[in-house]
Amino acid sequence: MVRSDAVASPRLQLWRISDRATFQALRAGRRARRGAISVTYLPGSTPPRVGFAVGRGAGGAVVRNRIRRRLRAALRELQGRGALPPGAYLVGGTGDLARLPWSALCVDLEAAVAAATEGTP
Repeated sequence: MVRSDAVASPRLQLWRISDRATFQALRAGRRARRGAISVTYLPGSTPPRVGFAVGRGAGGAVVRNRIRRRLRAALRELQGRGALPPGAYLVGGTGDLARLPWSALCVDLEAAVAAATEGTP
């Protein structure tokens, strides 16, 4: 039973990029880099779809997975504020992202997304 005063907050979901064609198209996308974060953006009418590119140079599997989890959470935060326009994103970063303070990570990611999506309605 759900209380009448309880407000259900739907969890924001980022869609994954799973098709090769989108990854190929992202090669021609708009790129931006801020700090240790790089963003490639391809405009589209679909909800935001995201792929991650965190190479082995960032660290072992545990570190790379931590970086992906942190980036995913920060992107959901941006999406919740309406700062993530529709389209496809390829987000990558270096090993520094595992140790970067959360507030700095969010600021760098927001700046990189804003730079990559500049001019997009």
